[in-house]
Amino acid sequence: MASNRSASRIAFGTDGWRAVIAEEFTFDNVARVARAFVDHLRAEERQNDPIYTEWGAEYRSAEQGVVIGYDTRFLSREFAHHFAAIVQDSGIPVHVSDSFVPTPALSYAVVDRNAAAGIMFTSSHNPARYNGIKIKAEYGGSAPKSITQSVEKRLKDEVPTVSPSASASVPLVDLATPYMNRIRELIDPERLTASPVQVVVDSMYGSAQGYVGKILDELAIPFVQIRGTRDVLFGGKSPEPLEKNLAPLRGVIGSTAKRTNRRIIGVVTDGDGDRISAMDEKGGFVDAHRTYALILQYLVETRRWRGPVVVSFNLSDLVRRMCEAYGLEIIEIPIGFKHAAKHIVQRDILIAGEESGSIAIRGHIPERDGVLFSLLLVEILANSHRSVSRLVADLHKTFGPQVYHRRDLHVEERLEIVDKLKKSPPAEFAGHTVCSVETLDGIKLRFDRGWLLFRASGTEPILRVYCEMTTEKDVRQVLDEAEKLARGDVTAW
Repeated sequence: MASNRSASRIAFGTDGWRAVIAEEFTFDNVARVARAFVDHLRAEERQNDPIYTEWGAEYRSAEQGVVIGYDTRFLSREFAHHFAAIVQDSGIPVHVSDSFVPTPALSYAVVDRNAAAGIMFTSSHNPARYNGIKIKAEYGGSAPKSITQSVEKRLKDEVPTVSPSASASVPLVDLATPYMNRIRELIDPERLTASPVQVVVDSMYGSAQGYVGKILDELAIPFVQIRGTRDVLFGGKSPEPLEKNLAPLRGVIGSTAKRTNRRIIGVVTDGDGDRISAMDEKGGFVDAHRTYALILQYLVETRRWRGPVVVSFNLSDLVRRMCEAYGLEIIEIPIGFKHAAKHIVQRDILIAGEESGSIAIRGHIPERDGVLFSLLLVEILANSHRSVSRLVADLHKTFGPQVYHRRDLHVEERLEIVDKLKKSPPAEFAGHTVCSVETLDGIKLRFDRGWLLFRASGTEPILRVYCEMTTEKDVRQVLDEAEKLARGDVTAW
């Protein structure tokens, strides 16, 4: 063992370990995680993990191997091969993707290949200077806390070394083809081509580039691909499908609308292709709440699916009202898709999702999939014979108006702020009476016409503030007061 040159603390957050490249995310620290991961897979007590004893997941031994994928970030491929060489040196079979892939392709490979686990090198939607590691369990979804804590406790200061020849000998595997074949089984080509549509595909320079377009091309559905090349700086923007990052998409939709009579939709995937959002034919942003709601409505009303619905703590009340109208059970979970995975493994869940654009449906892996749901949104549009803006308007006409915004505030004292609010929640906020307080994840203040949620990020020094009300004015007013509170303005109390 070589002496460690950067034995910094490594902690897994909401979905994986993420850190700044060359500061904490180094080859030494990646090697330390690889060794700890190997020790976790070899540990006899792993068989007692709740995913086997409580969830009912299938136990697979370390000898069934590990599959590794990576995104388009700087050095992701090199980090993946370094990790794989250490796994291989331990005697555990390992395969690395022969190219960058979206996270759901890696997750599907774990199930398809009956592997013991998967590792994905990505920092998802984080800025370009970050990279990270996501662990995928046997069921093809995010590893729960029991697994990441097991890896953390086995971390050692010493850095395992690996020879260049060992790194070069790691076998490669095509993860794209099996995954795309599975996607073809989940979409409905007849409905996708039911009426003429035009698609603008925005891959945000991420690892889902080419995937949605390939299926559209096979079905002769015209599309325009933007931000579909590798750019490790992501064009200077964080690869997160939020409205503030989608000016290029809006511009292309505007120019495309002048040249076609087809109904237009823009679909967006994030840096590692597991999240989505959309844009209508007028350049109007269709956020994750509405994409989730449109997909839920389509599955229930058109595909005639029934079953429990899983929603994260920060997802719109619009979905809750839909479930009440449809007579569907609703299950609320903390933020982080690993919490959804538990329910999907245990039960026949209809759909699960989060505010971030993370969605899973019955019949697929318990994992977010931006490629699948981009295509499903196109299917909804083609099958409906209405515009995207009309689909959204009709949704609100039926289930009620909701206006939602989120602010990400760079606040070092984010944990202290949330803790203080939990200990002493206000009776009134921004002129609205606080009807109830919920603390499933962060702290949510409920008003008679909406809610405000404070939550500290698990991966960045960010305080996320979410608000949903019935009018734009109310949302802005509540968020302005929330920001004052976060910045230390005591009058906000």
